[in-house]
Amino acid sequence: MSAARAERVLRRQFSSPWRRPWTIIAIAVILVWALIAALAPVIAPFDPLKSVGPLFQAPGGEFVLGTDELGRDVLSRLLYGSRLSLPLAVIIVSISLLVGGTVGLLAGYLGRAVDNVLMRIADLVLAFPSIILAMAVSAAFGPSTGNAVLALVIVSWPLYARIIRSSVLSVRSQEYVVSGRLLGSGLWKSLIKDVIPNSAGPALVMATIELGNAILMLAALSFLGLGPRPPVPEWGAMIALGSQNLGNWWTSLFPGLAIFTIVLAFNMLGDGLQDVLDPRSRNGRR
Repeated sequence: MSAARAERVLRRQFSSPWRRPWTIIAIAVILVWALIAALAPVIAPFDPLKSVGPLFQAPGGEFVLGTDELGRDVLSRLLYGSRLSLPLAVIIVSISLLVGGTVGLLAGYLGRAVDNVLMRIADLVLAFPSIILAMAVSAAFGPSTGNAVLALVIVSWPLYARIIRSSVLSVRSQEYVVSGRLLGSGLWKSLIKDVIPNSAGPALVMATIELGNAILMLAALSFLGLGPRPPVPEWGAMIALGSQNLGNWWTSLFPGLAIFTIVLAFNMLGDGLQDVLDPRSRNGRR
């Protein structure tokens, strides 16, 4: 095979975003963590809440990732932490997408007074730094898992509202939407049949990337003591406890690596999904 032909074959092979190495790696990492979350009770060597060894046992031997300040197995707590972080991230993004998507659809499609009122509310939320507002909401309602989720939903929905509004504004003036309204399609029928399918792409990309951001924000709240309460195994809380004993590096390093891998994987997957849903983006990168 000539060099030119080999180059053409490779170009065709990796032209699809789903065949690119980094997208495949991202999907594999996400699937591995999802499998770990599902099988944590089976594969965890110890009870994550019980003291099972010496305090601050270094990694190695029976305790692969060492033990923490209470003699609990770090590996077991790391595995069980995925059962909290991943489902909560999905819940946060799903609720934010539902609320923000509904607001963005109504604002973009109805326009005028409705658009002005809804977008001013979104602007008011976006005016505050996300982590500061989330901290304020969590502190006001009290540290707990539910309040942390509520805080992150409150700071996240305007992002989806803005993106979907922009997509709807570009779609609602298209001929097929106008024709449907002239033929008698009602508001909700037009939204469901014509507008939503043609404006959902950017929101799906945003939701994929925000899954990683939700995990990161939840860990940040837990690090500050505003998330799930101890002794619940949560990655951010594990890092916070490890930061108080920097000499025992393993107590915070491994939860940090877990957050790093899953957040990076969701960002890489969102990048590949954008190329699938937006051919112009893919062609620009070529």
